[in-house]
Amino acid sequence: MNDANARPLAAKATTTAVRVRSSVVTSDSDRIDSMRRYAVRPSRLNRFRCDARITATVRAVSARPTLAAVAAHAGVSPSTASLAFSGSPRVAAPTRERVLTAAAELGYAGPDPRAASLRRGRSGVIGAFVGERLLYAFRDPVAVALLDGIAEVLGPHGVGLLLLAGDTGRPSTEQIARIPLDAAIFATCGLEDDPAIDALRARGVPIVGVEGPVADGVVLVDIDDRGGTASLARHLHGLGHRRVEIVAMPLRLDGRRGPVDAARRARTHYRDVRHRLLGVEDVFGPVPVYETASNAVADGIHAGRAILDVPAHRRPTAVIAQSDVLAAGVLAAAAELGLAVPGEVSVAGFDGADLHWLGATRLTTVVQPTDEKGRRAAQIAMDLVAGGHPGDVELPVSLRVGTTTGPPP
Repeated sequence: MNDANARPLAAKATTTAVRVRSSVVTSDSDRIDSMRRYAVRPSRLNRFRCDARITATVRAVSARPTLAAVAAHAGVSPSTASLAFSGSPRVAAPTRERVLTAAAELGYAGPDPRAASLRRGRSGVIGAFVGERLLYAFRDPVAVALLDGIAEVLGPHGVGLLLLAGDTGRPSTEQIARIPLDAAIFATCGLEDDPAIDALRARGVPIVGVEGPVADGVVLVDIDDRGGTASLARHLHGLGHRRVEIVAMPLRLDGRRGPVDAARRARTHYRDVRHRLLGVEDVFGPVPVYETASNAVADGIHAGRAILDVPAHRRPTAVIAQSDVLAAGVLAAAAELGLAVPGEVSVAGFDGADLHWLGATRLTTVVQPTDEKGRRAAQIAMDLVAGGHPGDVELPVSLRVGTTTGPPP
């Protein structure tokens, strides 16, 4: 290697050595600064990546169709497009059709209902509390007719109906306090001590009670349970009956069934049960009462067997059931035992329900306007939501004499 070539290489080696020596003798403060400088770089990269993700998300959200985009596509103002989606009569049919067509073309499903609820300060939902499990409610033709009456009124107003069980399956009081309800209807005789009442009142939710509860701030849709049952009792008394027994709906929802003593009677929760007991006693005085565990045909059969499968001198000549469903069960029990109705025992009910399975048998009963109760309750709830001050309502009942009552044997 000649001197000309060696000199550059030596210079390069000297420079490298200086650099190495320099890094070795770097002070602690220099090393810390270097570490800080390089430690910042990953966070900058993360920030850039995060920014990229946010940008992509914003682009994705902005790509979704909006009401404003639909309005522009249809050639109308956003307020007109909003009215078209709400079904307002202020929008002409051709304009509404143009807006809906534009929405379909852009893939716009409609305004967010949550945002609309926030703007209105309403949820568009009314809760209906039923007294037992929903299973029993849908097996009871009276409960079904009542709920149908409620839905008949709410539907045209675009208001939804939320069913809440009164027993197993009901949300907790804390959950009820959070459920967005415009109003609440106790559809099947609510209880005065139901904790849901306080939770709803604390939130300022309007409450309607169908035959109960009777409480401050609850508007009542009522019928004359006591007077109606008394008219039925007078009918049987006029036929000559003196040995009468009552098959009662549950006094409390605790699954108990059997004869009712004074202590149990004192713990009767339900207002309609209390009043129908009093209606019979207004005519006959104290009479035996057999409580069922639920308002169902099977419980009526169980009660019928218990009170009819006894020697004739102890058997009641007439059975007054507190519902038509229970009366149907008593009729089935009488048939099992070979007892002629009304020749050997008369059976009567309460409700005026459509029990098609009875065939040609026409039950003697007290007819109540069940579907009208539902309609009135819903209309009152709507009035309360609108800021009105409707009062309590009592609807009439009437006695309907059928083929299941006659003179005692």
